[in-house]
Amino acid sequence: MKTDVLIIGGGPGGSAAAMFLLKAGINPIILEQEEFPRFHIGESMTGAAAGVLRQLGLEKEMTERKFPLKHGVKVYGAEGTNSWFIPVASRNKQWELVPGVTWQVRRSDFDAMMLEESKKRGAEIIRGRATKVLRADDGKVRGVVMQHPGGRTEEIEAEVVMDCSGMATFLANQRITGPKYIGGYDKQIAFFAHVTGGVRDTGTSGENAKDNTLILYQKKFHWSWFIPVDDEVVSIGVVVPRSRFVESKKTPHQFFLDYMPEICPELARRTRDIELVEKVHVIPNYSYQVQRFCGKGFICIGDAHRFIDPVFSFGLSVAMREAELAVPQVISYLQGERRDAENPFSDHMRFCEQGSDVLEDMVDLFWEQPFAFATFVHQRYRAEMTDVFSGRVYPSEHQPSNAILTFRKMLKRERDYGHEDNYSIPIGSRYQPERDSLWEPDPVVETTEDWLTASNLESQS
Repeated sequence: MKTDVLIIGGGPGGSAAAMFLLKAGINPIILEQEEFPRFHIGESMTGAAAGVLRQLGLEKEMTERKFPLKHGVKVYGAEGTNSWFIPVASRNKQWELVPGVTWQVRRSDFDAMMLEESKKRGAEIIRGRATKVLRADDGKVRGVVMQHPGGRTEEIEAEVVMDCSGMATFLANQRITGPKYIGGYDKQIAFFAHVTGGVRDTGTSGENAKDNTLILYQKKFHWSWFIPVDDEVVSIGVVVPRSRFVESKKTPHQFFLDYMPEICPELARRTRDIELVEKVHVIPNYSYQVQRFCGKGFICIGDAHRFIDPVFSFGLSVAMREAELAVPQVISYLQGERRDAENPFSDHMRFCEQGSDVLEDMVDLFWEQPFAFATFVHQRYRAEMTDVFSGRVYPSEHQPSNAILTFRKMLKRERDYGHEDNYSIPIGSRYQPERDSLWEPDPVVETTEDWLTASNLESQS
């Protein structure tokens, strides 16, 4: 089987990439091993993510499906009495802030919608699992070996492979990319479930809109999210260091219910009468970064090359925006440009890393100096912080802003993009130098049972 572009993974990043390719007249193949709809975490969108959907002509579909409207993010302090709010906003042609909205999504519904829409527009969806990379004599990636659900294997040859495999990091685990750096971020884990009975705000817009994202902070690396996904159901997550869970000797279900009220009095108030409508899931909340995630015949998208602490819900935004940014690069490559370069997509790779570094620096300052961070949000850098929270993080969007440059000074951090290859290495609170260049493939941790097995905690399940 042959195709110009093979996309590994049919999630939002892969589906968005397919739709942008189809707009350009290229019919890709999407290789997806799971049946949709399927449960997935990461329900909150930035304003920039909403912009991608509008470019794809999906605003009407999102409205008709009645996904909740998000007007911004409210962050509560440890006692629940103080909070700060960042609105969703866009920029007009004069680079003036304009109020906006985005969506919260039940990922099972949203992801299925995206994949089905890409199929309607002409993408070929193949059910199966990529197992091995095909390479030419010069090292160029030329496709993959896939395994069908029944076990039969088949080769798919492609001019370009777009890895949208998410945290599975397929190409990194196949050692096609540079090394995958693993960070600890205090070895956090997340417990989460969908619930009914959560107390929302009652406003229709602005800071008190009923479907806004709430972040509830206890102390460094202890926090919770509260994200409405429809009129009745809220996604709630509790994130703590792994050691806190291990010491408790509780099941994930019991730990989630017991620890939730301890995060913040405001969360305790909002969850007093909840009922679970989805089992408690567990995922390791580690961070990682893949170097040289682009090369001859391949590009990695979103979580397939980098995962940053998800406290402010940038995952969907990064995946869909990187998909959009990659497509023009893929098209020019297919037309013969930079085919002989050592890394035909090096400029794109650096551009994406600069955007992710902006997010990393912001999140690190939030954890390291939360009071200073709140002051910057409220006063000194209000507009610049609104940009980052809305997902405007790339060099073409006035980044790094004065806010981010100040954060880097406070973190005693320098970013140097002058070197062709060795730049944007993991730094700060996540980087563990003694574990750099870790090549062992990661365990599959798509379910609570998988994570418990990988962590040798079966007896607590």
